[in-house]
Amino acid sequence: MQEKLAIANKVAWETKAYQAWVQNYGTPEELAVKLRLEHKHHLRYWLKYIGDLEGKRVINLLGSHGRKAISLALLGADVTVVDISVENRLYAMQTASAAGVELNYICSDVLNIPNEETLGEFDIVLMEFGVLHYFTDLSSIFSVVQRRLGKNGRFILTDFHPFAHTWMNTYHLKQPTGNYFDDNIKEGEVAFAKLLPEEERSGLGKTLGRSWTVGEILTANWDQGVIYTDV
Repeated sequence: MQEKLAIANKVAWETKAYQAWVQNYGTPEELAVKLRLEHKHHLRYWLKYIGDLEGKRVINLLGSHGRKAISLALLGADVTVVDISVENRLYAMQTASAAGVELNYICSDVLNIPNEETLGEFDIVLMEFGVLHYFTDLSSIFSVVQRRLGKNGRFILTDFHPFAHTWMNTYHLKQPTGNYFDDNIKEGEVAFAKLLPEEERSGLGKTLGRSWTVGEILTANWDQGVIYTDV
């Protein structure tokens, strides 16, 4: 089932993703100018956990269009991104070049990184916003985290709160109508679709994913030896 998700999600994320980023953030050259000025703003949720980035090795799993990764590089980090989308990689690499920083961007399913062991260990493993639903088994992705996290390294995970799914499309009601424990695979609109004009949304692929409870996320981390110090 995970392979089916990966194939469907790769197709979805390689259809007009580049166009969506230009529509929302501007050309790579335009975004690079903004990032050189505002890179700390894009990292405001994590800097207090990261500290000085100069010389640190960071891997951003499912790093998408690269805004966070490039911002990290602008602060002196040696950054690697792993993401499944060729279009995401193209936009990120062009932006990094325009911003004057190097980025190691691996276009791959994060669960099947070619020669993964050669990447070595990282000071920081970063995953952020809307990523966990792409996995049918959390132990598989947290195993990747555990393998790539160096001694005294830090895993930073930021995602939408699982309880939010029970409120989806029910904001006008006084109580949630969704099922917090629903573990079914569901089809959904690709995240960048809303960034495109209505007339450009035809032909977009659908993503596949499932929801996870807070307990499942914490337990899967613990089982892989990734310990939380702040939740």
